[in-house]
Parts: sequence; structure tokens; C-alpha cells
Amino acid sequence: MTLEDHLGDIIGKARKMSNASSAAAAAAAGISEAELSTLEASGRTAKKINFGALGKILGLGAQKLEAIANGWLPTKKDISVWPGLRPFTTTGDNFAVNCYLAWDEVTRDAALFDTGLDAKPILDCIAAEQLSLRHIFITHSHYDHIEALPKLREAFPKVRLHSGSKNAPVDQRNKVAEIVHLGGLRVTHRDTPGHAEDGVTYLVGNWQEDAPLVAIVGDTIFAGSMGNGNGAWDLAKQKVREQILSLPPPTLICPGHGPLTTVGEEKEHNPFF
Repeated sequence: MTLEDHLGDIIGKARKMSNASSAAAAAAAGISEAELSTLEASGRTAKKINFGALGKILGLGAQKLEAIANGWLPTKKDISVWPGLRPFTTTGDNFAVNCYLAWDEVTRDAALFDTGLDAKPILDCIAAEQLSLRHIFITHSHYDHIEALPKLREAFPKVRLHSGSKNAPVDQRNKVAEIVHLGGLRVTHRDTPGHAEDGVTYLVGNWQEDAPLVAIVGDTIFAGSMGNGNGAWDLAKQKVREQILSLPPPTLICPGHGPLTTVGEEKEHNPFF
């Protein structure tokens, strides 16, 4: 298991968020600009970092940042706690992206959250589990999250699409307070723009055995980090706090990249919050 963002990625994102120059960040960290550049590229440095000063200038939690430097990872999740939840990871050039399939164990009605880059493992699972794909929920419209959409729609022409995009057809746009029933499961949504204008977090609840809520967040938040704010950092952080970190601590966070985590773990360990 590795985090989506290493220490250098986090520092680089935080510099963009805070508009801190490399000179100022390097001085705070107690290293040279060249050493900071290497750190941001590789996530590694042989030098001792002044995390207190660096965190202060970048707006990061210093202890949380140091814990990531020392190898913090979220606990490995037992996905069997959520019968009918299946993560898929597909890969492109030097990156991987996650999508998620959820289904009701009795009715076999299924919903896909994002599509990733390759439809085949999803189609294989649907066939093996004898599922009926009823819905596809899009967390945001960046290409790596929707690349396999045409092949999936070809295989399931009656599937219903759900999106936060203002450019989507009216019947595909998420509706305020909408509840989608997937057998006994309930799917709701919260708007989480920032990383993307059409960013949405989907909540899947009412699991068997009272398993915790599942939040499928796209690139809004990662284990130990967050998605690129793309010029809307304040909004991105605000939405994470209000719409995701306000959920019960056991809530399973299913991000678009990197490992599964929980609301409780991110509140305790994510240096951005």
C-alpha cells in the first residue's frame, strides 16, 4: 500500500495553496531550494526537516506532515464488511485510478461510481456476480474517471447516468435531496466542488449488518492529502470539511486515487485538515 501523494507532493500542493515561494518554504524547512526541489520530486530527503516551521508557512499540520514523512498509512480495510462493494484500480501512464461497484446482495441491482480507464474488469465482475447495472454515478468529469464510460453504456444502454455537471443533459444531473434506491441500499450525494467544478461525493448507506456509511469522493480528498485545488483551494478545503469530514468517523472514504481510508483517520492524520 502506498499513498497517492508522497511527502513532496503534499508540500508542492501546499505551496500552491498558500502561494509560498520555494525560497520561503526551503528556508522554513531548513534546507536549500535545490534540496526542496528534490524532495518535492521524489518525496525523500536525507536532511532533517523543520516540520513545525514548514507546516506554519504552508498551512499544514506539522505533526501530521511529519507522521507521513515517517511512513504513516491508513489501516488496511476489510472490504468484506461491506458485502456488495468492489473497488477496481485501472492504470495509465505512470498513474492509477479507482472506481467502485456497489450492489444489493438480494436484488443484484448494481451501481458503478466512476468508470476508470478500462471497462473489462467491471464487465467481468458484473457477469460473474450476475448483476444488473442500473446506475453510473460520476464524481467529476476528468477523463481518467470517465474514460470507460462509452464501452459501459454500449454494454448497458438503459443504464441511468448521474452527474454534477451543468453541461450534462437535464435528466442526468443530480437533483437536490435525491435518494436513489439500489435494492435495500440508499445512494445520496453532496456537492464537493474545488478540485473540479462538477465535483460530487456519493454516500452509500443502509448496508447489511449495519456496516458504516461509504463515501465515494472522487479526487476531493485522498488518504493523507487532497486533490489539486486547481485555483479553488479555499473552496476545495471548505467542502471537504463541511461535506466529508462532518460524516461519522467510521465512514469509509473511497478516493479516486490511493488507498481506502476513513473519516476518523483523515481527521487525525491528514495534514491539510
